Amino acid sequence: MLSPPTGSESRARTPIDHRPILIVPYMWIGDFVRCHSVVKVLKARYPARPVDVLATTLCAPLADYMPEVRQAVVVDLPRKRLAYAEHSALAERLKKGNYGTALIMPRTWKAALAPFLAGIPERVGWFGEARLLLVNDLRWGERKRPRMIDQCAALALPAGTPQPAEWPLPELRVPAAEVTGWRERLGLSEVRPTVALAPGAVGPSKRWPVHAYADVARQLTAAGVSVWVVGSPGEKPLAAQIVDEAGPLARDLTGTDLRSGVLALAAANVAISNDSGLLHVAAALGTPAIGIFGPTSPWHWAPLNPIAAAIEQSVTRLDCQPCHKPVCRVRHHLCMRNISAEQVLEVARRALAEALPA
Repeated sequence: MLSPPTGSESRARTPIDHRPILIVPYMWIGDFVRCHSVVKVLKARYPARPVDVLATTLCAPLADYMPEVRQAVVVDLPRKRLAYAEHSALAERLKKGNYGTALIMPRTWKAALAPFLAGIPERVGWFGEARLLLVNDLRWGERKRPRMIDQCAALALPAGTPQPAEWPLPELRVPAAEVTGWRERLGLSEVRPTVALAPGAVGPSKRWPVHAYADVARQLTAAGVSVWVVGSPGEKPLAAQIVDEAGPLARDLTGTDLRSGVLALAAANVAISNDSGLLHVAAALGTPAIGIFGPTSPWHWAPLNPIAAAIEQSVTRLDCQPCHKPVCRVRHHLCMRNISAEQVLEVARRALAEALPA
C-alpha cells in the first residue's frame, strides 16, 4: 500500500499559480511610488505571478522604472461621477488579463467596480463605502494603521498577519543611457553640480514660499550650481519667478510629462522638495532629497526611503501643527514661513558635498 505523500511531496504536486495580480492604487504620485513596496511584498509571496498596476496617464511613466512590475494598465476614469460605461470598458480590458487577484487600495465603491465586473476571483480591500459584494476578501482595522504604507501593504499579506517591522523600500531604476539622451535633447549636457527644486504641492499650505525657493536658487547659482525647477504645468508661475531671480544657470523644466521630471530628479545631485509626490520620486531614485515639512508630519508622510533631511521650523512647534490640511486654517502659515532659506541652504550644501566626488 502506498504511504500518503509527505508535506513536501504534496506541495510539489500542487500546481503553481501563474495568474497575474492587479493592484488598484491611489493615483497621487507619492502614493503610487509607495505602491512599489506592495509589489515587492507580492513578488516575495508569489514569485511566479506577474504584477500589474492600474495607472492614470500621469502616473504611468513611474511603472516603467519599477522592477517587478510587468506593466501599467493605463486608464483615466472621471473622478466626480460614476462613469459606469468607462468602468465597464475597463472591466472588459481586465478580463483579457486573466487576473486571479486584485488588491484595491482606495476605500471607494468605484475603485472596486471594474475588478468586480471583470470577474476577478479574489478582490482584496478594506471595508468602505458599502462594497460588501464588490470586495470578497474584506479587511477590517484600516484606521488602526496610521501610515498609508501600513494600510496598503497589509493587503498584500494574509488577513491577520502581524505587521512586519519594516516594509521593502520603493525603488525606481532609470537606465543611465535614458538620462544621457534626455540631457542631450534638452541641452543640459554640461556637467556641473545640480540641484532640482520641486516648489509645488497639493494644497497651498504644504508649499514653502516661492520667494524662499528663489533665494535658495539665487545663492546656489551664484556658487556655480545649476538649478532645475521641476513640477506640473501648474508650477509654471513659481518656476518663472525662481528662474528669473536665479539667472542663466536656472532652468524651468516643469511640464505635463512626469517622465521628464523623473529623469531630471535622476540626473540631479540633490533635490529640494515640499511634501509632495516628487519628494517620493527623488527618494526612490536614490537622489539625496531634502523634504520641507510644515502642516504635515514627516513620520506619517515622508518617503520610506532614506532622505538627506526632513526640515521643519526650528522654533517651538505651533499649537496647530501638524494639521494635515491643504489650506492654513489660521492663515498665518508660520509652519512654513518660519523655515529660512539659510536653514535649507545649509543642508543642501552639505548634501551636495557628500554627493559629489572628492
